[in-house]
Parts: sequence; structure tokens; C-alpha cells
Amino acid sequence: MSTPEAVVSTGTDLLADAVAGQAVPVTRVDWRPPMEDTADDLATVATDPLRRDANARALAAMLGVTATLVDVAPASEVLGLARGEFLHAGPPITWDRASGPLRGALMGGAALEGLVDAPEQASALFEAGTSVSLEPCHHRSAVGPMAGVVTPSMWMLVLEDPATGRRTYCSLNEGLGKVLRYGAYAPDVLDRLRWLGNVLGPLLRAAVRSVRDAGTPVDATAILTQMLQMGDEAHNRNRAGTLMLLRDLSPALVTGAADAGFSSADVAAALRFVGGNDHFFLNLAMPACKLALDAARDIEGSTMVVAMARNGTDFGIQVAGTGDEWFTGPAQVADGLFLGDYGPDDANPDIGDSAITETAGIGGFAMATAPAIVRLVGGSVPDALATTRRMREITIGENPRWTVPVLEFAGVPSGVDVTRVCRTGILPQINTGMAGRVAGVGQVGAGLVTPPAEIFPKALAGLAARTRARG
Repeated sequence: MSTPEAVVSTGTDLLADAVAGQAVPVTRVDWRPPMEDTADDLATVATDPLRRDANARALAAMLGVTATLVDVAPASEVLGLARGEFLHAGPPITWDRASGPLRGALMGGAALEGLVDAPEQASALFEAGTSVSLEPCHHRSAVGPMAGVVTPSMWMLVLEDPATGRRTYCSLNEGLGKVLRYGAYAPDVLDRLRWLGNVLGPLLRAAVRSVRDAGTPVDATAILTQMLQMGDEAHNRNRAGTLMLLRDLSPALVTGAADAGFSSADVAAALRFVGGNDHFFLNLAMPACKLALDAARDIEGSTMVVAMARNGTDFGIQVAGTGDEWFTGPAQVADGLFLGDYGPDDANPDIGDSAITETAGIGGFAMATAPAIVRLVGGSVPDALATTRRMREITIGENPRWTVPVLEFAGVPSGVDVTRVCRTGILPQINTGMAGRVAGVGQVGAGLVTPPAEIFPKALAGLAARTRARG
């Protein structure tokens, strides 16, 4: 019997180790049985004549988008938010089911808008529900980190695909710790938000419009390409991306300040704030990813996930082939590292729209580009490398623009496939921050989390139903 040229191992490592010891190349596959009660739906979707081409089109549409920063403006102006209207992260939710950090952020937002004199008075306002409304950011082409609360006076980053004119939006990043997006609402939190609206927002608008009108708008997609080469994974590590954004905007910030009515001290404060806030670029990475994924929406037969989002109570996904329908399950508590004396009992279940980064193939999917991230979210460097490799088993393809140097510049795994998740049992890996479960606490840590497993069979059932209905 001749020696095989290569062996694929789907069992325990004992056999694979024995073969490798005989100098035979071994490919180890993390095989698991399909998720329970998915066999019939998997068979139906697998034989859908539209699926292969639909997924190819969805992936190509996502990869074909370029996201440029074209404006910064109040949410009332670019999203049409009226007084009393609030956006939030994740799938739809009502006040009675809202988590602590979401409630805290809504209370702070109500005080910011002058709907109440103090955040503590806002509970009655939301319980009555007569003069306020809640809506997911995703329903307005926006994304919001953590609680994701957006109010009319908040300033938004506006990203655009030059080829189509489509736009997406995200608020300005407040920094870490006790901030509104983590559910904090102390006076200093509201003062910072007012400064973002009165000083930083208008300064950024002048700078962004200046470079845009000069024909050199900030190319967020290109920055993402570079930052992945520089040790960022664009979810919990954005240091290189933030510094490149400053590089592109600083000259225009300085030269345009006087025309916008601001002093050199205002410019210095803005540069100091952004430069000292490593997460600032996250709020460009998120809408850049949403802009790309929205291009893949509404492709009949596609099994590609186009949104993963959490509101602190529910985790929801949307799929290219099922329209705007949300498939939801209970959000999970992240496993990671905690700040100070905080521990697992202090953490709220996962929250935020920032998992749009993983949906697009970065963040947890690109952990191999940022081995230093394990010092923030836990795990080890080998874990980071293994995670990126494992995500290839549940994705449709790779992104040739966003590559992983340590993996021979292979593209990041892109296009989460509902059928592959159900067939392998492997869940998407997400890097996340952790908010305190009690309103007003703020950030308590950071870690790793996966979606609740049951949402993928739900999505698969929705896809199978549509396939059967087409006959």
C-alpha cells in the first residue's frame, strides 16, 4: 500500500498526531454533527437552485463597496429624528424588556434632549410611552455601539459608497468607562456629550467637508485595510485606525477651525480627545461594515448573514435572503477580563451593534491580525490564530482587501453562512465590551462571546420555508 500524499482528520487528535508523526501532511477539521432538528431544512436549502449564485452575488456585492467619510451632522438632520424619538442597538425591544445599560442610556438621552430635568425622572416617561418611541439603529441605516442610543441632537458620522450613493451612519465615540453607550448617565457623561455636539461635531464637519470637497475624502475601507496590517482587528482594537484618521483630518481641523468659529484651544482639545481615544475609529468601522453588508440585502436564495446585533436582552441576526426579518434568542454574557473589582455577576448580557464588524469578517474573525487583543479580551495568541482559521469553516469566502499577514496574507473569512453554521455547529466569535447590568454603572470589562445557537436554526427554517414556497 502506498503512503497517502495527505490526510484529512475529522476525529480526535490521536489519529492525526500519529499520521503527522510519519511525515504525512494532515488537515485537521473541527467536525461536529449538524445542529439538532436541522437536517430537513438543511437538505431543502442545499438543493435550492438559487443558493449558490445568490451567495456568490451577496459576497461580491459586499466586497465591492468602498466606504468614504463624507459628512458629520446632527441625527435630526441626517436621520430625520424628531423630539422624543430614540434609536437603540440590536433588534426591536420595548422599555419593559430593556436591560439596565439600555435603560441607563435612554435615561441619559432623555435628559440630554431636555425631555426631563434629571435622568432619574425618565423612567416614568418611557413607561408611559406616549411621547417617546424606540427604534433599532439598523432600521435607519445606522449602527450604534453598546446601548447604541441615538437622540436628535447627537452628531453622526456619515459614510457613503461613491459608486451607489448609499449612506450609513454612526454616532461619535465617547471613549471608554463611564459613558452613555455603557449605560452611564452622570453629569460628566452628559457634559461630554454636549461638548461632542457643540465643539467636536462641528469641528469634524468642517474638516470632513474640506477634504471631501478637495476630492480626497477619508477612505474608511482603505484605513481598515491598513490597520489590519498594523495590529488592529477593528472592533476592540482600533489604535492604528484612529491615528490614521487623525493623520488625514488634522490639517483640515487646524486650517478650518477659524472659519467654523472655533479657537486653537478648541482644536487642541479635539485632537487631544480623539488621539487619546483608541476606540474612536470603531465608529467609522461599524458603518463601513454596515454599508458593505447592506449591499447584499434582499438577494433571494442567499443564506449569508447581513447583520448581527444585540440590545442587551436579545441577540438578533438578519439574512440576505429573508428581508428585514429578525431571528432572535437570548443574549449571552461574555467570558473575559473585568475592570477593578467587577466580576461576572456585574456584567450585563451582550449588547451593541458592533458585531457588524464580525458580520463583515473583522473583529473576532480577524483576531489573528491582532494577537495583542488577547490582553484585553482574554484567551491566548494561539487561540486568536485558531479563531480566524475556525471562522473560515462557516463563511462563504474571503476578503482580498482585508488580509491576515501571519496567515500568509489570506483574506479574512467573510460572509457568515447560516447553512454552514447549522451544519458544523460552529458559532461566530465576537470580541466585545461588557456593560454593567445596573443602569448607570458603565463599562465593567471586555471579553469573547458567541450568539445563542438557536437563532441559526430559526433563520434556516425561514430560508427553507421560502425555498419550499417557490416550489
